[in-house]
Amino acid sequence: MLLFLWWIAGYIILPSGGTNPPLYALDQQNVARCLDYCHLKNLRFLLCLDADGQLSHNPYKDCNRGFCKAEDFELEYETDEGKEKRINRVEKTRVGQKANLRDLCLNERGIPIRRRCQIRDGNRVWQSLDHVTCRSAPELSSSINLLAVRSPPDMISQLSNLLTQSQEKLAAADVFSISEIFDSLVKKPERNATVVGDLMKICQKVMSTDNETLRLSADANATNTLLSNFEDYLDELSPTILKLNSTIFANSTEFTFHPFFDMGVIVLKTSELSVFFVDPEVRNVSGIVNFSSGNASRFEMLHLSDNEEDVRALENLESAVFIPEKLWSKLRKKGASYLVFKVYTRDALFVETEEEIKRRPTSNVLSITIPGLDDNKLPEKLPFFLRNAKANQTQSEGGCGYWNYETWLSDGISTCGGGSSEASSHPVILCHADHLTQFTFLLGVSKMQAGLQASEDDRSLDVITNVGLTLSLLGLLMIFVTAAVFKSFRTLASTKILLNLCAALGLQLVFFLILSQSHLLEQLEESESERCTLVGAVMQYLLLVVFSWMLIIGLLQYQRYVRVIGVNHPRHYILMSAVAAWTLPLIPTLLVVFLEPDSYRPSNSSMDYPILCYPSGYGLSLGVILPIGLITVANAILVAYISWSVYTALFKRDLIFKQLGLFVLLFFLLGITWIFGLCTYFDFGRIFAYLFCLTATLQGFVLFLYFIVFNKENQRAWLGLCCNSCKKSRQETIQMPSDSILRGLSHSSTNSTSI
Repeated sequence: MLLFLWWIAGYIILPSGGTNPPLYALDQQNVARCLDYCHLKNLRFLLCLDADGQLSHNPYKDCNRGFCKAEDFELEYETDEGKEKRINRVEKTRVGQKANLRDLCLNERGIPIRRRCQIRDGNRVWQSLDHVTCRSAPELSSSINLLAVRSPPDMISQLSNLLTQSQEKLAAADVFSISEIFDSLVKKPERNATVVGDLMKICQKVMSTDNETLRLSADANATNTLLSNFEDYLDELSPTILKLNSTIFANSTEFTFHPFFDMGVIVLKTSELSVFFVDPEVRNVSGIVNFSSGNASRFEMLHLSDNEEDVRALENLESAVFIPEKLWSKLRKKGASYLVFKVYTRDALFVETEEEIKRRPTSNVLSITIPGLDDNKLPEKLPFFLRNAKANQTQSEGGCGYWNYETWLSDGISTCGGGSSEASSHPVILCHADHLTQFTFLLGVSKMQAGLQASEDDRSLDVITNVGLTLSLLGLLMIFVTAAVFKSFRTLASTKILLNLCAALGLQLVFFLILSQSHLLEQLEESESERCTLVGAVMQYLLLVVFSWMLIIGLLQYQRYVRVIGVNHPRHYILMSAVAAWTLPLIPTLLVVFLEPDSYRPSNSSMDYPILCYPSGYGLSLGVILPIGLITVANAILVAYISWSVYTALFKRDLIFKQLGLFVLLFFLLGITWIFGLCTYFDFGRIFAYLFCLTATLQGFVLFLYFIVFNKENQRAWLGLCCNSCKKSRQETIQMPSDSILRGLSHSSTNSTSI
């Protein structure tokens, strides 16, 4: 409220115009200085006295102007002999900015410590470094830092000579100091074309630095600062370089110069960096194409009239870009005059600082700029071409992307062919962008296989899945064999329900195993879309039938163990259950087939699944994930309620393991294992994929163990059949192991069920 009154007072005190006096006078001695309010960073309107002694409504202006004077000060350094004090110095620096120290001071990570000019208690003062202990820097790092501090006119040539003569590897502090030198260069008003060669050599030196050093320097934003300033400086020099009539660049072992004045093209190259300056008005050259053949590389010019498919078909193409004639005509009207293309053969300067990197470049990085444009938005799509180094391993996570100086993104960029097999297997990717920046082809880290962690995980999951499915099919087969051999087992109501569940589960597993054969998948992928839709619909239907039976069994278990008394099943409840379980899943399946038939076709969103022809998008979310999610949650609640009811009714120490056995049975019988599958779908962690493959694939085998192997009546029946030692007249009711545990809860032998 006090601040608000001060704000109102300002408008009352100060005249709004003319010679009208204020309503009342205010003693300026009672008004604080604007510098006293600098700690209120979000406050913009507050009556105060500025540096000139005048009343002001905006303390923010004074808080961001002025300088801290140059100052000598002491710092503590760690040396081999111990700690010592050294005199250091900072130069005059604007408020809010940080100054480089004359004598390089490194923190424990090897990053330079700088000193901020700030406002404290209404005064412009230097940040305190009293509690800082510095690590000494090597000679090369100290020399580069001195260049950054002093910023002499020839600092680029001096820096280039330092890096050329030194045999030391660059440290993170060096990359940081180089970025500061580049920043100082860009801030200078003049642009000097003679430094371009040195800039190229310096960038090449930084790009050859190891990844760990670059990652460390990226934490201080050094790589982004260096990259941005390097590109901005070269872009602004494009008119000067293209108008040169003679060579001003001396070739060296690290840098070469290729002038094509008659074509309006200038090319600067190092081993991992190429810059192309192009004037399309000279000979209609509007792009470049880079080729690779063994260790050699070459380039050619592309023209306004070139065709996308012809360019893509060029042999040994590594990367290419060109401006079509129609697009160039529109760009000319927007002020475009020149084109600048930069090709980075490595992504060394494009460093992400996230701990978990999801996608990484697998091609050259193309930087495309058009000096003279007011913005980077294009009136039409710009085509560019990139060779995918992992063409035989590309998958749904692959696509063209751009660098936003934080990470790689893909909005506004389309990859030719989407998720089709042709696009993922073609070695040259055609991309289209609606804006200008740095582009590359990206693959998900889990699909790149460069580090073998992801591929090892995939192989492990495949082995676990195949073993589990094989055991489940054998278990389901033995359940059907037992029912066929022993009439006493197959005539039970509980067995009829069990056999329906096993039939649906067995059909699903067999269908899955047949289609998972690689040659069948290839034939399916090449077949017509109607066949693909049919396969996907059958898989969806069988999965929903399995879950329908699990829901029905869950409700029967609730009646058996919770309600117990007063439960009367309808006369034909098994037939009614069968009709519901085998027909209701047709509804969501047919809805997807008729409303979203395209969702069954292979696409980027569905290629992560073993069966290519499977619903994706809304078809997957509403037709598969939603129903199985609801049933899984309902069954989980039923299992929890049943387990708690049995525990409270029969809490005896000798029954704990038997109650635990009942819980394990219900956990598999009612499909609670699919909770892990849902967690995997929503990307909650790799561990859930392992849990899902370990548990869900064993459902049929667990049913076999509980209802055949561990059931004493079935044991005797099989032993009697094999040893001919028991009479076949035995007609007692076969019950699951938990029947003997919970016999006291069974209310009627005619109405009870073991499922």
